[in-house]
Amino acid sequence: MEFNTALLHGKATDDKFGATQTPIYQVSAFSHDSAETLGKVFANRAPGFSYSRIGNPTVDAFEKRIAALEGGIGAIACSSGMSAVTMALLNILHAGDEVIAGSGLFGGTIDLFGDLAQFGITAKFVASVTAENVEPLINERTKAVFAELIGNPKLDVVDIRSVSEVCHANGIPLIIDSTTATPYLVRPFEYGADIVVHSASKYINGGGNSIAGIITDSGRFRWDSGKFPAFDGYKIFGKFAYLAKLRNGFWRNAGACISPFNAYMCSVGLETLGLRMERICDNAKALAEHIQTLDGVTVNYPAIETSPYHDLVRSQFGGKGGGILTVRAGSKEKAFRLINSLKYALIATNIGDIRTLVIHPASTIYLHAADEQREKAGVYDDTVRVSVGIEDRDDLIKDFENAIRRSNENG
Repeated sequence: MEFNTALLHGKATDDKFGATQTPIYQVSAFSHDSAETLGKVFANRAPGFSYSRIGNPTVDAFEKRIAALEGGIGAIACSSGMSAVTMALLNILHAGDEVIAGSGLFGGTIDLFGDLAQFGITAKFVASVTAENVEPLINERTKAVFAELIGNPKLDVVDIRSVSEVCHANGIPLIIDSTTATPYLVRPFEYGADIVVHSASKYINGGGNSIAGIITDSGRFRWDSGKFPAFDGYKIFGKFAYLAKLRNGFWRNAGACISPFNAYMCSVGLETLGLRMERICDNAKALAEHIQTLDGVTVNYPAIETSPYHDLVRSQFGGKGGGILTVRAGSKEKAFRLINSLKYALIATNIGDIRTLVIHPASTIYLHAADEQREKAGVYDDTVRVSVGIEDRDDLIKDFENAIRRSNENG
């Protein structure tokens, strides 16, 4: 099946009434015929559900759809994108371990690494996650490389294949946050990634109506190499060791579960992912190319010819650059005037909505970051982040052209 067909038909529902979507099982617990049966289900010795913090049919259906879409062996849904990132890392990290990560991470993820430092976990940041930058930093304490596939908001792009080769040569996994790319642009497992996480609140959901995250496992990384002794008790699960440890450990005990309603809303949104991303990517590129022609601003978008990632975007994503672009307006005051002059873009701290959204990152999602961190992430006082929606292209272009003109006139 092609992408959009698979979104609609690459799934199954066990609903006895023939519902086209797995219904919302909005319950806390599930009853069983006997104490013995419930005991087996609770101990993972029989199929079924016991408690929605541990498993739920609606959530299970969403997890299976994402796993199939990514080409993974399984997935675990979480209460948020940040929860997914946290769980994916804590499943393999202990005090004294190190992670290599890109400097252009989402501000919340940078804050998370600061929190993990309190527990003896060190993040080593590189300007961009490339094979050349990563390899010299790997040592016996390195347990993972973590990267956003398309940095938010730096918009640097990871060459998955070359980075994964360095990781695997040193016996460590590559964890990719593919939120901004989505499976529409690329399936990271096909290029060598080991674990993929998404903030499903964004493009997967698409409607800006739910908070969710999801972790998918390729099933190909060898966790029994001796470098990860905490997996010794999970060797019996073979290629499912990572998922088994996560589902029965940090994820389960931290209560990081997604609500059935949010899982349902993400399943509904997922079905139009291909159509939305096609429109969003086309709009974003057209808007970026037009902004390039305007005075007083500069634009960053990985699919335009002036981007250093143009060739990688072509080879890895088929020329599609995603839905985010950034504009530098010349000053913070001009950035604010640009934002406030827009007619169609909503001023909101989200990405991946069907509506175009704008934000001033320095005063919001990077509010707590040091100046050096902001600059390494491509965030300056005059930076405006734009999450492009599915509006008519000409309306967006005209709206931004007028807003940029007004910001220049008032400057």
